[in-house]
Formats: sequence, C-alpha cells, structure tokens
Amino acid sequence: MKIYDNILETIGNTPMVRLNKIAEDIPGTVLAKVEYFNPGHSVKDRMALKMIEDAEARGELKPGGTIIECTSGNTGMGLALAAVVKGYKLICTMSDKQSKEKMDILRAMGAEIYVCPTNVAPEHPESYYSVATRLASEIPNSFYPYQYDNLSNREAHYESTGPEIWDQTDGKITHFVVGVGTGGTISGVAKYLKEQNPNVKIWGVDSYGSVFKKYHETGEFDEKEIYSYITEGIGEDILPKNVDFDLIDHFEKVTDRDGALTTRELAKKEGLLLGWSAGSAFQAIRQMKHELDENSVVVVLFHDHGSRYVGKIFNDDWMEERGFLNHKNKMAKDLVDKHRHLPLLTVNSFEPLDHAIQLMRKHQVSQLPVKEGGQFVGSLNDTKVLQAILDNPENKDKPISAVMDAPFPIVQPTDEIRSVAAKLDKNTGAALVKFGEDEYHILSRHDLVAALS
Repeated sequence: MKIYDNILETIGNTPMVRLNKIAEDIPGTVLAKVEYFNPGHSVKDRMALKMIEDAEARGELKPGGTIIECTSGNTGMGLALAAVVKGYKLICTMSDKQSKEKMDILRAMGAEIYVCPTNVAPEHPESYYSVATRLASEIPNSFYPYQYDNLSNREAHYESTGPEIWDQTDGKITHFVVGVGTGGTISGVAKYLKEQNPNVKIWGVDSYGSVFKKYHETGEFDEKEIYSYITEGIGEDILPKNVDFDLIDHFEKVTDRDGALTTRELAKKEGLLLGWSAGSAFQAIRQMKHELDENSVVVVLFHDHGSRYVGKIFNDDWMEERGFLNHKNKMAKDLVDKHRHLPLLTVNSFEPLDHAIQLMRKHQVSQLPVKEGGQFVGSLNDTKVLQAILDNPENKDKPISAVMDAPFPIVQPTDEIRSVAAKLDKNTGAALVKFGEDEYHILSRHDLVAALS
C-alpha cells in the first residue's frame, strides 16, 4: 500500500504546469511551479518543516514547546501543520494588512493569533517582529524560528525546490522568476540552479514601497523607499539574511494594482486560483518580456492558493474601494488588451485615398494611421474622408498625403486614460499606444468614451 505516515510527508514534489493563453504574447516557454499543491497550500510548507526539524536536531525545540513566529500567513500554516503532527503549541504574530481568511485558517489549525499594525517601523514595540520577539522572551520552552534570518529557510529550497525545478525542465530552464519576501525561496533555488548552470537568470519580484530593488542596484538601504503597500507576501522594509543579493540578477517592481488584476486574470485564463504574489510574479515577466526570446524557458513560482484572498482581490467590492476596478485608475493598455493580438491597420501616404476607404469599409474602422518610410506621418478619419469625397468625388484617386491630418499622438501603455483623452481634440480622434519598438495599437475616441462613461 502507498500510504504516508502523516501529512508532513506529502510536502514537495509539486507540479510544473505550462502557461498557455495568458502567455501567448511572451517569447519562449513559460512554466509555473504551482506550490499550492503542498498540504498547507503554499511554498512555505517546505521551509517551515525544515526550520522545525533543524531546531529539534539542535535541541532548541523540545517536546511540549511553543513555536512563536511573525508571518504573513503562509509560513504560519506550514508551522501549524508541523505543530499539530509533532505536538507543539503555535503562536503567530501578523500584520493587519493580511487577509481575514489567513487568520481564520490559522485559528482553525489551533494557532493563537496576535494582530499587529502594519504602518509602524520594524523596531516599533507593536510591530509584528517586536511582538514575536517579546513573546519568545516571556514564554518558557519556546522557539522563535524568525524565518527572515533563519538560514534553514533557504536551505529547504536548495535541497528540494531547486532540484525539482531542474529535473522537471530537464535542465533547460533559462530564467527563474519569483516574488521575494524573506528571500528563502529565491536564494535557495538560485544557489542550486546556478550550481547546475551559471547562466540561468534569477529575477526577483518586488513591491513599490519595498527596499529590495534599490538596495540590490546601489547597495544603499534607502528609508525613503519604504512606504505602505498592500500586496501580501513580497517586499520588505528590512534586509533578511536569507536574501542572497549576489545570486539575484534583477529585481522588478510591480504595483499593487497590476499584481491583483493579473492574479484574477490567471484564474480566468488558466484555471489557476492563486495568491496575490503569483499575479505580481507573472506581471513581472510581462514587464521583462523584451529580455526573452523563442529559446527561453521561464519558470515562475506561484507561492500559494487564492482561497486566502477571496475577501480581497477576488472580491469586486474590495477591489473597487481601492480603485483597482475603477475607470479612474485604468491605463491605456487596459483598453487595448482585448485587441492587442490583432495587427495595427495602416496605410501609406502615397496610396490613393480609395484604398483607405476600402480598408475602413472591410474592417469597419473609422481611423487609420498613415505611414511613410516606416514612420507615422499622418492620420485619416472617416469624417475627413467623407468631406474630401463630398468636395470632389475625384479626390478618391488622389494620394492619401493630400488629405491626411497630423499623426495620432503616441502614448505609453501605463498612461492613465484621462491623460490620453486630454491629448485628443476635434481633429484628433485616436492615439497610438506604443508597447515596443515596432508594436503599436490604436485607441479611438469611442474606446475612451466607453471606458469613461
């Protein structure tokens, strides 16, 4: 019989899943290491068990003891599994930005929860770091793993997660992408992968309001980088010992909004109900896709399950309250995404106007960019075309350059739609959104009216 002796033996050996629809516009192959298949529904099961077993081996955790940890929830769940099986008591300190679902699940597993304010410095006596430290000093026979500096954290991923990824990709992995919080996952996996192939690129995903990216690029711990953000599980206002910056090739910051919306997109397009950091991680790949090519094999690690975020990012009311679903926060790319797979229709300045008319009729469009020598030199709209024909029917045989207007303004994908709308006037009915060197998509006045109404 194939039977596990307890739930802890089921940790690890999570599946690798190809991403399809959501990754259609990304060069190469994008694979997801789906860590919610662990029994505690997150990657943190691996390091939680490792920290406990290493402490037991050192004699720091004795029978009947109490485990005390500051956690965003997932490490707490891994520790809860170990505590139940091994007979320990568990106390978790958590910041008040963590989801209610995480707290309720931990309480269901027997943990005692202390909720602490988010917007205080790490050294503040009420921070979740400080409260855990105080409790550990007050409670006899207790063990404080402190996952941020406990190197058993990254060792767990060096021993299990890294080898699994290497084996599952037959050693063909070229990029590893993961959100960075305590740093154990990225550092442990990076160490193993780079020992197998030093050319594997390691990309860490950071939040705006976190210190990691600037510290990695400049060596400066800039307190001005620290401000409140609501993405859970990634980014820090401290420098954990588990983060080995020498092993990380690049940090990419992702906004709270983009991470949340991409998490929802992963559910709808791939059937993967994931946590917030998963959306942030995939969004980072989108933002870095210019670094990839058709031979790239990208592995993104998805930390946890979306059931812990049902009351937040999967709740429309919660998202709207924060402006994440409000048109005031929509960007140009949000309006283009639905037709981004279609090529941009253009005409050349030397072609007869009749060609533009036929193109407008065939594709039912009212605006066309005009090019010459590969550059945008003008624009056409149906009002201008109609007036030209009314003035003289023979105008349809004239070159487009004779009747065209000025080129459409060019905007960036992240431009807010109200700022895009401000660039249009009665003679300018559209804008071009520039995604790359040769990738443009049109955003019409009609699109903007529909989005703002």
